[in-house]
Amino acid sequence: MTFPSEKHTWADPLTGIPVTQLTHYKGHSHHFYFTNPGWYAGETRFLFSSDRANRTNLFGVDLASGEIEQFTDITPPPPPERFDFITACKNEVRDEVYFWHGHTLQSVDLATKKVRELLTVESVWKPSMTASSCDGAYLYFGLEQIVITEDYSSSARNNLGIRERWLARPLSRIVRLPLSADGGAADPLETVFEERALLGHINTSPTQPHLITYCHEGPWEEVDCRIWVMDTATGHRWKIEPPHRRFHIGHEFWYADGLHVGYHGITGGSETVIGGASVVEGAPGHWFAPQQTVTGHVYSLDANLVVGDAYHDGVMKVWMRIDGVMQGPRVLCRHDCSFKIQQLHVHPRISPDGRYVIYTSDRGGYGNIYTAPLPQDAAAFNALPAWPKIA
Repeated sequence: MTFPSEKHTWADPLTGIPVTQLTHYKGHSHHFYFTNPGWYAGETRFLFSSDRANRTNLFGVDLASGEIEQFTDITPPPPPERFDFITACKNEVRDEVYFWHGHTLQSVDLATKKVRELLTVESVWKPSMTASSCDGAYLYFGLEQIVITEDYSSSARNNLGIRERWLARPLSRIVRLPLSADGGAADPLETVFEERALLGHINTSPTQPHLITYCHEGPWEEVDCRIWVMDTATGHRWKIEPPHRRFHIGHEFWYADGLHVGYHGITGGSETVIGGASVVEGAPGHWFAPQQTVTGHVYSLDANLVVGDAYHDGVMKVWMRIDGVMQGPRVLCRHDCSFKIQQLHVHPRISPDGRYVIYTSDRGGYGNIYTAPLPQDAAAFNALPAWPKIA
């Protein structure tokens, strides 16, 4: 089923750059979590979830024409259960998407729209974010033993929920499902690693099929080390330590080269940090730039251009490396997002060609998908207003 374009473009009132809204519906739309790319069909289309006709389903939008295509028609679970595509991911080599429906892992072929069940995990486990290996051979995800049953789903209570789960030290597993070329499960589920700690954010390298990162979840200033790397071929694990002990870093993501990760961090005071590090054990490679501003979730393809959603500052911030020095932040545009629930987090993601940022905002009351062009040189960057001098 296809739908006509909903896209329209206007000049951002603060910076004047053209912002394009790709969806416009009286129900929330959002993209996948920012560590999972949503481009498909040769990066000409983009996947998103949308609440339409009182159902949550998977859609794709043609970035040029704006035409929207629906891929699933899923019956919603009975209250109080919820269903969403926050933890979904696309296979890295073929147009196939994996998502959780309750405790059942399902896939949908974007060409045929065929949905199939891959496996069901026992109800004692909480499944987490899915991530495809770069060769498309494995689907990674986490399983957390359910020890806390209280609902902490709202953003206002999410940190409390993480603390309670962290203190409980649940048995957590990193697992992977071997995938067949026809979209099914090739072999049984494999446990890659387990420990009694709150594990999360299992992310796969975009170029190295044997490398993953994961994190020790919990209060950032209290966990032993948040960012870990694992060679799944050998089982060897190592830490990505903060660049300085005053920083607590997280919300890690892979650079496009698959050999470095980016992050942002806090100190407990007004100082924050953006940075990146090599995942090669023992290799130098940290770069970091202390900030006196809220960064929010940040994302970059490399160490040269960084975007950040700045949380309740309500703007998209951007940093650029000029003559070897990280400059900024400058303001790219306003997003004015509420961050009320996970589906309404901005979670900026830079396009594979580095030309634009794509993000979610409920600036008009409903969550929708937006794009904004990124500065391609120092002149364009310096033409943007500085933060906080934006009057």
